[in-house]
Amino acid sequence: MMNKKESRTRRSRQTRIKIAELAVPRVSIMRTNLHISAQLFSSCGTKVLAAASTMEKELRSNLTNGGNSTAAKEVGKLIAERALKAGVTEVAFDRSGFRYHGRVKALAEAAREAGLKF
Repeated sequence: MMNKKESRTRRSRQTRIKIAELAVPRVSIMRTNLHISAQLFSSCGTKVLAAASTMEKELRSNLTNGGNSTAAKEVGKLIAERALKAGVTEVAFDRSGFRYHGRVKALAEAAREAGLKF
């Protein structure tokens, strides 16, 4: 029997295989109870081009709680800004096995509004 984490990583594996076939940069997210973070990987998947997280000092000062939708929206805006600065406009969204719902959805929509295409 699989535990919660093993189930999530199993779900994420197939997505990552599909994204690797597309050969586009990917935005990968990590969600915990207290924080949410996003990383932009190069199309080959070896380099991190940009990253944003609720654990950063500048974001923590503005947020009361790092584990809610408001915080996720801020991280979404920030990752989009940094991706555009790195010259990336089109990405694949890797939700890492998390459901597209709540904080994950908030982050994705904020990134789209800030100019990322996926």
